[in-house]
Amino acid sequence: METLTSKKYKKASFPVEGMSCASCASSIESMLKAQEGVQEANVNFAGKTLQVAYEPSRISPVQLQATVKEIGFDLLIEKQTEEEIEARQAAALAELKRKTIAAAILAFPVFVLGMFFHDTFSWGNWAMLILTAPVLLWAGQRFFVNAWLQARHGRANMDTLVALSTGIAFIFSFFNTVYPHFFMSRGLMPHVYYEAVAVIIAFILLGKYLEENAKNRSSSAIKKLMGLQPKTVRVLRDGAEAEIKIEEVQVGDRVLLLPGDRVPVDGEVAYGASYLDESMLSGEPLPVQKQIGDAVFAGTINQKGSLQLIAQKTGGETMLAHIIKMVQEAQGSKAPVQKLVDKIAGIFVPVVLGIAILTLITWLVLGGEAYLTEALLSTISVLVIACPCALGLATPTAIMVGVGRGAENGILIKDAESLERAHQTNAVILDKTGTITLGKPAVTDVIWGDGITEQELLERVFYSIEAQSEHPIAQAIYTFYKEAGVNAVQPNYFNSLTGLGIEAEFEGIRYFAGNEKLLKQYNVQLPDALLQAAETLQQDAKTVIFFGNTKQALAVFAVSDPIKPTAAEGIKAMLDAGLEVYMLTGDNKQTAAAVARQVGIKQYQAELLPNDKAAFVKKLQNEGKSVAMVGDGINDAQALATADISIAMGHGTDIAMDVAGITLMRSDLTQVATAVKLSRATVQTIHQNLFWAFFYNVICIPVAAGVLFPFTGFLLNPMIAGAAMALSSVSVVTNSLRLRARKI
Repeated sequence: METLTSKKYKKASFPVEGMSCASCASSIESMLKAQEGVQEANVNFAGKTLQVAYEPSRISPVQLQATVKEIGFDLLIEKQTEEEIEARQAAALAELKRKTIAAAILAFPVFVLGMFFHDTFSWGNWAMLILTAPVLLWAGQRFFVNAWLQARHGRANMDTLVALSTGIAFIFSFFNTVYPHFFMSRGLMPHVYYEAVAVIIAFILLGKYLEENAKNRSSSAIKKLMGLQPKTVRVLRDGAEAEIKIEEVQVGDRVLLLPGDRVPVDGEVAYGASYLDESMLSGEPLPVQKQIGDAVFAGTINQKGSLQLIAQKTGGETMLAHIIKMVQEAQGSKAPVQKLVDKIAGIFVPVVLGIAILTLITWLVLGGEAYLTEALLSTISVLVIACPCALGLATPTAIMVGVGRGAENGILIKDAESLERAHQTNAVILDKTGTITLGKPAVTDVIWGDGITEQELLERVFYSIEAQSEHPIAQAIYTFYKEAGVNAVQPNYFNSLTGLGIEAEFEGIRYFAGNEKLLKQYNVQLPDALLQAAETLQQDAKTVIFFGNTKQALAVFAVSDPIKPTAAEGIKAMLDAGLEVYMLTGDNKQTAAAVARQVGIKQYQAELLPNDKAAFVKKLQNEGKSVAMVGDGINDAQALATADISIAMGHGTDIAMDVAGITLMRSDLTQVATAVKLSRATVQTIHQNLFWAFFYNVICIPVAAGVLFPFTGFLLNPMIAGAAMALSSVSVVTNSLRLRARKI
């Protein structure tokens, strides 16, 4: 979908196919930015999308696509539906899965033969050649194709490392299988390294599959947001009711809304009264009463009555459409995370190639033809020992253990990027409703007046009165007494008093349930003790209901959204971990202040809409903070997508969990600090792994090149080089496994 950004440039978003690592995204960006007529190009690796601002008079989408294809990727410039994009991604993932399974099946016997029976069978080398060839040429084809396309433009990435090491090892092994006498005639064993080739490709393909599978699961958030809008709408035109498609609704149409319907447009109530569930916007659990003249918004749900609306905003102009657009932009505008390994690989590959060439030349120049064998063996040893196995395992093994450790603690981490980025967090924003509180109004206090007898009977009366009401507060009281097993009685008389409460009659006695104004209007005596209790409850932002008869007030009931038992503990854990904590809510200032005071939060803002929350996230980011957003509802989706790291509560909406990178399954705020600490420990392990992987190369590559030969006569055999390579991988994996026992 294209939008005009200026008279000169257009901004468009296109799906990208074929990316295998973060450096792929960087390559696409740099290639497009170098094209005349391109103002800006940002690739989101996780979202597999390109956002580009270009000058249509100088470059077209077809030319953009051709540029991307030059380096081995593809740009889908034709309009694609969500279903078509998902189908293409599913097909690509299925193909990768087939290759991964095939590579693993073929690699296993090669590994067994190469490691334990390499001298046992005369036909062993030929068997390993036959099994390894399809692993290299079919399952691992993508590495060689991508490496070649990158090399054409003077670039290198992990695909280059994989292609070089496995390709050289395979060619060397193939030569020794077909013509073993070359080395045997010179008194040397013709070693083969098929097992290294097959196992490396199988493991790297497995890592790619797991990564792609995790990324594909994150694409359904926008689809679910779009599902909040009905496909058809009932309207009144020319005095007759008609059902039309949502796209055909026009501003000024009179829209009919029945109980249970989802509001299709932004508009104004023209007839009727009802309660609407606006939690997708405000996050607040209590439905909002709507009368003639009140504004309503697309995506909200009509609960009780029937309404007629005048459509004021339709299609892409509604607040729901605005939320969808903002989530899309927030997801797409995040700069792709340039993985540390890919950055280093760009330098590491040419350095290793240079060392290998220098090794060959040095041996030939200093030793002459007599040292041709040593020159070849030393060059091969350099390339084999520089195999990216340890380098490739450094990050994914730590991530796998970190993700597993998180799952054990009820912390579901969507992808590696989320786990890596969480360690930078220094500010946490908490939504109030459903995050700090339970998100469901409930009776919290019942205070009876002095000297009141027959409380059991009076509770049945009060329960019976509230059971007749459709008000959301009454529903909380109804649920409270129903769960307590109280039996209702049928009133002789019942009347709902708008804005005040309810009056009812039981066995000749009239009772009232509602606000203080109701009781005063009927001259009901209000004892000082109950008035003082009500004032205290209201200071804690609780809704107070008085219950009385014609003579006096009998009791005070309080309804509120209770704070979660572990909320204060979780917030303290965040503060102890050095995190700044903020609370945002769509609720009123008095309620926000009361909740913040009870849980120990000093910084909060109230009466915010979804875009206000996202704006606050950006404000903190502009101040240099790395922001984590914790929420549970549709109204939080925009802020979650904007934040550096997004955390959803496990009981929340599917949309919040889809947008979020981390989901807390127990909806326990103590897990937020645990997730940040886990990320810090995982990133520390990754850095340790990378250090040891490169330290190993710094020490072993010169030895493989033969620097010790002039002094000690020692020359590293390629077989020993292979063993050293395996040892480095084992050390990296072992270090990653230490995360399991680490205290978080």
